[in-house]
Amino acid sequence: MIPGSQPPWFRLGYVSPHPVVDTITYELYRIAPPGVMVVTAGIEIGDYTLESVEEQLPRFDHLVRLLVERRVERVVLSGVPLAVALGRRRVRALLSQVESTHGVSADTDMEAIIAAAQHLGIHRVALGTRWKPEVNEGIAAYLAEAGIEVVATVSESRTMRENAALDDANGMRLALELGRAALSAPGEPHGAILPGGRWIAAHAAPVLEREFGMPVFLNYPCGLWAALRNQGYRGEIAGWGRLLASLSEKGGQAT
Repeated sequence: MIPGSQPPWFRLGYVSPHPVVDTITYELYRIAPPGVMVVTAGIEIGDYTLESVEEQLPRFDHLVRLLVERRVERVVLSGVPLAVALGRRRVRALLSQVESTHGVSADTDMEAIIAAAQHLGIHRVALGTRWKPEVNEGIAAYLAEAGIEVVATVSESRTMRENAALDDANGMRLALELGRAALSAPGEPHGAILPGGRWIAAHAAPVLEREFGMPVFLNYPCGLWAALRNQGYRGEIAGWGRLLASLSEKGGQAT
């Protein structure tokens, strides 16, 4: 058989808050096991505000329908600021509606991060972001509803336009810098969350975990972990951090 000639065994759909995003597929195809296909669609929020999210939200169900037509088995509504703007209760209601209406499992970056932290037994975290204080405060409040305390926040405060313009090399460097600063911050965190999708950041988890001995949670690794776990996948994903390694028996299951 020709290598790679078998069809995908799992199709994972993403609805991005932006019409054009390159990091979703780039990051996921680096870390996902062979046979995972990523299918994307995008809305277009103008800013990290509830008003901007509300304006675009009616398109969400339409895009979910399009993804389901492409035979995705799980849909992720991406964008941490988007989830923060809606609030956790509304986000969870939206996910339940998707599941009941379309017959596929549904998730968000924030809910995947929460599930990942709880899976590894982490309830005190440091936050490293590229967002302004009001977004960071919203993230802390959202996490607190899930019993996760933000004990330190390190941020390079940037606008949505500035984050969109962040080049790849600087984004990769910034992920490591923010992670190191967050894990070194006072407050005795037990792990770090580096949220956001508009940067290349998956490499930061294994590097920072080796340096600090604490788990690091990022959008796409957490989303992939949650999706594969939901599918019952227990293969080995080595080299991308403690969370993805925990899928397999060799990686060890957290309690």
